[in-house]
Amino acid sequence: MRLLSVICLSIALQVCMSDIYLHNPRGSNNRLDENSRNRNNARRLFDSQNNDRGGYNVGGMYYYVGSTLSVEWTNQHSCNDPNNHCNIVLQYTCGDNVRDGATTRTIPDYPLECINDNCNRDLTYGMNENFDYYTLCRLRQRNQGLFTADQRVSNTATRTRQNNNGQRYGYECAEERDYYPYWSPAPWIDIVIMTSRPEMCDYYKNNSFNVNPLYYCSVSSEYIRDHLRDSGLIPITQEECEQELEEGVVGRWVEAIPLTNTAPDCIEALWSRDNHLGNGRIYPGYPNYYNWTIPPTLLDEHCVLRIRYNISTGDYEDWDGVNAGNNTRRNPLGLDVWSRFDLTSEQAEERGYVFENNPEVEIFDEFTEESGSNDFKLRLAINTAQFGRTFQDRSHVFSVRAPPEDIDCLDGNIYNLNVRGKRGNIVQVYPGVEYDFVPNRLFMAVGSCVHIQWTGSNTNPGNNDGQGLRGTDRSNMVLLGLGQNENLAKSSAPVGFGEIYGVLSSSYPQSIQTSQMLNASTVTADNLATLMNNQLRGEMSELDDAGTYYDLGIRKVTDPGIYNYMCTRNNNFSNRSQKGTLLISAQYIITSVLGILGGTIQVNDAQLNVASDVFDDSRQISLTIWPDDLANEMLSTPSSLSISSFVELSGISDGSGNDDMNISLDLTLNRASSSSTAAIYIANSGTGFVFRQIDGNFDGTTATVSANRDGVYAVYLLEAPVIVGTIVGVLLLMMLIPMVYMVVYFAIYPSKFKCLVAKAKAKCNNTTRSFAKKV
Repeated sequence: MRLLSVICLSIALQVCMSDIYLHNPRGSNNRLDENSRNRNNARRLFDSQNNDRGGYNVGGMYYYVGSTLSVEWTNQHSCNDPNNHCNIVLQYTCGDNVRDGATTRTIPDYPLECINDNCNRDLTYGMNENFDYYTLCRLRQRNQGLFTADQRVSNTATRTRQNNNGQRYGYECAEERDYYPYWSPAPWIDIVIMTSRPEMCDYYKNNSFNVNPLYYCSVSSEYIRDHLRDSGLIPITQEECEQELEEGVVGRWVEAIPLTNTAPDCIEALWSRDNHLGNGRIYPGYPNYYNWTIPPTLLDEHCVLRIRYNISTGDYEDWDGVNAGNNTRRNPLGLDVWSRFDLTSEQAEERGYVFENNPEVEIFDEFTEESGSNDFKLRLAINTAQFGRTFQDRSHVFSVRAPPEDIDCLDGNIYNLNVRGKRGNIVQVYPGVEYDFVPNRLFMAVGSCVHIQWTGSNTNPGNNDGQGLRGTDRSNMVLLGLGQNENLAKSSAPVGFGEIYGVLSSSYPQSIQTSQMLNASTVTADNLATLMNNQLRGEMSELDDAGTYYDLGIRKVTDPGIYNYMCTRNNNFSNRSQKGTLLISAQYIITSVLGILGGTIQVNDAQLNVASDVFDDSRQISLTIWPDDLANEMLSTPSSLSISSFVELSGISDGSGNDDMNISLDLTLNRASSSSTAAIYIANSGTGFVFRQIDGNFDGTTATVSANRDGVYAVYLLEAPVIVGTIVGVLLLMMLIPMVYMVVYFAIYPSKFKCLVAKAKAKCNNTTRSFAKKV
């Protein structure tokens, strides 16, 4: 109960009005298969608080365990920006009864209204959380330590300051939706918390139900059945639970086992701007996204992904435990929003600086006219129910499966390549997006695998712009032609990426017979273009007779290259563009976003360590392993033997470096070494890509260097010419000493020298006779 008491006093994720939309996987925003711009039912599965036009129609997908899925979204009212405090939480849940359903109606909350009196198994209705979960939520008392402002909120967990009328949305529990981390068991497994307050990360990770056991008051099924239509009866404290709830009924205080043994990730939130459903800053020109590595233990045919978005105003401290007691129904003035303006509570009440709906504030002490003193007031648009507000979106149901046993991918790396968006022009699809490939630029190393699949709908609005049959989504992938840029394409590929195949400025595809798409077979290129591995003939000039879903399966990439490709149906120059790029490198590349928290990046035989507070914002950091032959070809390397991988670091600095940066790079060596036998080198633009020696430390088979500059790092044995020169020098010195002595000796005793010469001649005569021919 100690944890609950802390939460009751301090947790209150107060949020302002905004929207969030999930684009990959396709977010539903409570849509199913409507052919209208607006969704039919905002209460079908969950409370999104988003615009009715958001969301994509249902379409099935599956992903492989261990694969990387780019989760992409847009949020309207900024994050990690001075305008607010922000949290974005990604979660998932799975279960046999999780489903999309076949109707846009909300699932009933009374079993007699469902087939066989069992709503959990009535496939007519979509369902994420189940009936039993919602029933316990309704019977459970709400956390009365939360800040409710001047809202009238009754004592049940289905009611919050934001949902004070207890409106039901599917089987979602309103209190769990609005607050995080929640204090009662819920079916959602945390993936990542992205927060503008990274100093809170330890708290979030430690209190996640992934790893932290929660306690609740357990009551009998008979008690639940007897009170099925009641609310707010079951306590949330141990003391009240173990008292008599009614005559002859006492609850049991039970521990709920954590959902997993792995704490969620927690990172500094990615920046986005206000009043804008568009791209972020960390990935210039692209929406914000999070690369989710699907857990290897997750195997389920029915899963849903959930994203929640909370932003809090800076008008008061939302984690201040004192605020929990400042509800205006207990205190006429309510929350203190006046002290920061150097006002007393009396002045605040007189001038409107109080936390209430649409206050009129007097920004001047007085406004004096000749006719007398009149107040000059400005009315503020404040709704205390929405001055704190939570938004969310959820995917449609997807499956997670084991990859084929005959697939051998480099380090098990499988990357998902999908299609986002829906049919229509930019205005017709807003706040959704037009078609695009996700990730639009996918970086892979030779030997990795890619899983290409996409889905869509046949029930988009019939008057939405687009090619092919009205209302339908279709896509394909064809390698672009070179156009007028053949020479440029072959000469401008970055180091390690081979050649460029196709150019993005072209609108014509290459011929299938000459296409080098992924350097795969003509059959693969044909399937991606015509979808014929999923479709047998039909009218396919605009892919009309194909289905909404396409799956190429897993393909292993075997050769470096930059492959620019397009969709022939949805690429309409000056109207819309659906193009993408696969960048396959001979180098092994790992990219992560690090911010104020710091962190580590590990790839094969190298690990980057960044201390906290080194960076004051988020940035992309990459570690790249260069093949030995490529490094020796492209860089001016020492002539001695390398005993580490060639590791390129980028994203730290522009090359000037900062000796005060607490960043280190650990390089694994193939033999134990020390500073007397080996040295660490760096090559970058500042050194003309010529290796120069830098200081570092050795500990057995690990070399550590201060990595405050971008560049290629490597460890070499001390150069052989240096060692050999030292040995030769010593030998020459040893020979020179007796020679000098002999010169001096014979100069003093010349007769001795003559005698030595005579003896030498005699010796030579004897040697000559010994080699004479014998008879």
